[in-house]
Amino acid sequence: MIAEMIEIKTLGDVYDVRDGTHDSPKYQDEGYALITSKNLKPEGLNRNKVKFISEVDFQKINERSQVHVGDILFAMIGTIGNPVIVEETPDYAIKNVALFKVDKHQSSKYLRYYLLSDYVISKMQKEAKGTTQRFVGLGYLRKFPIPIPSLPEQERIVAILDTAFEAIDQAKQNVERNLHNAKELFQSKLNEVFSQKGDGWVEGTVGDIGKVSMCKRILKHQTTPTGDIPFYKIGTFGKEPDAFISKDIYNEFREKFSFPKEGDVLISASGTIGRRVIYDGKPAYFQDSNIVWIDNDEQQVLNDYLFQFYGGCDWNSTKGATISRLYNSNLRQIRISFPKSLEKQQLIVHQLETLSVQTKELETNYTQKLTELEDLKKSLLERAFKGEV
Repeated sequence: MIAEMIEIKTLGDVYDVRDGTHDSPKYQDEGYALITSKNLKPEGLNRNKVKFISEVDFQKINERSQVHVGDILFAMIGTIGNPVIVEETPDYAIKNVALFKVDKHQSSKYLRYYLLSDYVISKMQKEAKGTTQRFVGLGYLRKFPIPIPSLPEQERIVAILDTAFEAIDQAKQNVERNLHNAKELFQSKLNEVFSQKGDGWVEGTVGDIGKVSMCKRILKHQTTPTGDIPFYKIGTFGKEPDAFISKDIYNEFREKFSFPKEGDVLISASGTIGRRVIYDGKPAYFQDSNIVWIDNDEQQVLNDYLFQFYGGCDWNSTKGATISRLYNSNLRQIRISFPKSLEKQQLIVHQLETLSVQTKELETNYTQKLTELEDLKKSLLERAFKGEV
């Protein structure tokens, strides 16, 4: 427990709190970087997509808010938070960024830890203004409360948090490595199974085992927000539908045109390629060209086998200007091998399903551990600023 009394002040009482320019200077191909709230990330300053300004604009902005080593930058618009300690001599100016000038009587790390705390971020996000883009103003930040012990006490708290966070971050790295290894093990097993060749195995292409099929096109005016038959588009594939078609259209189109059989494996052919859904036979309709399937003969290849194969195959998709697309020709050319024996196919399916369940259980456990470690960080920060460390 902290022996000394901790005084509650405001950020403006303790620090010189400023902000960068709110103007939009003329940008150019090179020059001085202009750091915005978007460049502040949890891991530090990120210069991706940074814009550049002239020396004249750089000097003009710095007359108001020059950045020095030891200062703290804070995103005050958009994703509020992500405090960054300035550790190297800055060669940039700031825009829509709060600047905390930290003098020798205060600890920059103490302030950063406080600005990282769940109490601060939650309170600021709740009290932020704006509708399309949330923000906190300079006046608000200056009046925001902060517990301020003496500098030696700040340094003691920082030392404890540094040690604890280093241990937690190491634990997170170990968990993330184990999670990565579990996924790699499953993928390695898939690759091992589906690369087998030799006696009793058939080698060919997906196009050899069936025709690439899709539903008849549904026009926008044929859909409604509510209705009888769910219509799954690429954005709702495998999720909850947000469009429906009439029973009449459904019955007519499934009679006249291609329609999946119960058990067929539907595949997303746009955006995130290769998401799989086994058609359960219930009334539903699927967006043409974006959701496809192979109309295969299960006397040759089981749908369950195909489902597992699709989980590890190379989709050979075409990258467009904005999204990826799996064209019919891409799908037909995918190499596939499978045992002639349907019993052997079913045995492989059972083995992979068992391994998949085990892998997902590991992923769930590891994800829970990562959540617990993040919660531990939040708890430590909360206790630290209540005087409980």
